[in-house]
Amino acid sequence: MNIYIVIPAHNEEKLISKTLESLVSQTVQAKKIVVVNDNSTDDTEKVIEGYVDKFSYISLVNTNSSEDHLPGSKVIRAFYKGLDTLDTNYDIICKFDADLIFPSDYLEKMTQHFTTNDSVGMVGGFCYIQKNEKWILENLTNKDHIRGALKAYRKACFNDIGGVKKAMGWDTIDELLAQYHGWSIATDDSLQVKHLKPTGNTYNSKARYKQGEAFYRMRYGFTLTFIASAKLAFLKKQPALILDYLGGFFKAKKKNETFLVGKQEGKYIRKLRWKKIKEKLI
Repeated sequence: MNIYIVIPAHNEEKLISKTLESLVSQTVQAKKIVVVNDNSTDDTEKVIEGYVDKFSYISLVNTNSSEDHLPGSKVIRAFYKGLDTLDTNYDIICKFDADLIFPSDYLEKMTQHFTTNDSVGMVGGFCYIQKNEKWILENLTNKDHIRGALKAYRKACFNDIGGVKKAMGWDTIDELLAQYHGWSIATDDSLQVKHLKPTGNTYNSKARYKQGEAFYRMRYGFTLTFIASAKLAFLKKQPALILDYLGGFFKAKKKNETFLVGKQEGKYIRKLRWKKIKEKLI
């Protein structure tokens, strides 16, 4: 299967080489890798150029977006800048972060999930962070969810969901819409990826409200938003965040922000979310 990878990068001069080294050392190689240098003020571009010179299947795209490091729209806009430079001769399209170290068999095992089960639309491993000299699971989500840092889509699935949304919550919406269209999500415990810069470490203060806004725009409604907010704040060990998330929800509601999914999709999403909650309680 033809694998194309797009890597958005912002001020990653110290880490991007580790990511690219792990990808060029795979047992199954990607056909194309595009790194999008998004408004970096360090030597990120120079580091990427070194790999472009050595590997014909790696390319560089420069773009300039806001300097604000906000979750969601910034990284996805950079992703699309890279995707727009590629042809459509791929079977799998990946959006990877620029601060990851992949095990050498990551792409091989990932591909096996797609080839052995035609219903699988998305595949991913798990992020591990270093703590007390040990690599432990970055436990921010359920184990049936693929983190936004390492998304891989079957081409047909990617097309069915209309690509990824340029908004906070894109990495949840994509999975919900994939299931709405009949695709399954595959996660693999054996694919342990080192996450060198834990999620949210560099987000600015504006990001606190974006999560609640995302819940609103996904048509969760208040009750599901409250449950999701409480859970996420608990996992991050910052209980006060629940107030920020709910504040973001009500701000979005007051401003009548545009929904990211249609009414029928929203109905399906709420039904699926409640089903997951009931399964856990039972």
